[in-house]
Amino acid sequence: MPIDKGKIEKAVRMILEAIGEDPSREGLRDTPRRVADMFEEILEGYNAEDDYTWFTETSDLVVVSGIRFYSMCEHHILPFFGVAHVAYLPRGRVVGLSKIVRVVHKYARRLQIQERMTQQIAEEIAKITGSPDVMVVTEAYHMCMIMRGVKTPAPTVVAAIRGKFRDNPDLKNEVYRTIEPHRLKPFPL
Repeated sequence: MPIDKGKIEKAVRMILEAIGEDPSREGLRDTPRRVADMFEEILEGYNAEDDYTWFTETSDLVVVSGIRFYSMCEHHILPFFGVAHVAYLPRGRVVGLSKIVRVVHKYARRLQIQERMTQQIAEEIAKITGSPDVMVVTEAYHMCMIMRGVKTPAPTVVAAIRGKFRDNPDLKNEVYRTIEPHRLKPFPL
């Protein structure tokens, strides 16, 4: 479903007027169009296509870590951003690594909450790999916590741990050791 950029432009003009600005002044004249273009770009996950490549090679453990993502909090329509780490135990085939990144971006590029996004990534990775043994960890800074409210840059860490990762602490800890160098860095103050 395409985004209705005309409605977004109209809404942005109304917001500018509501805060006492003049949407026709030089600096704001093109802002409604720019905001509509921005929403079309950063919310492209709603229209992501599922196109996956599999290989019959196998491995004991696959981990793709430090996948950068940007999303928009559905509560305040402010960005949250960070890194995702995805691990799975192959079941006779592996999926192309770039597809794992595409799955993260598919769910990040929507109005979202980090908890749901993490679960959606885990569900899709399990579906496309055919493996119930999936672990997804996301770490993010939320601008709704940094710019307003508590005004604190505290990272949020969410994990979806399934199958053997849940049942085997050594396996889970191996993933945590593997992703450690790629973890979210402290927020620059």
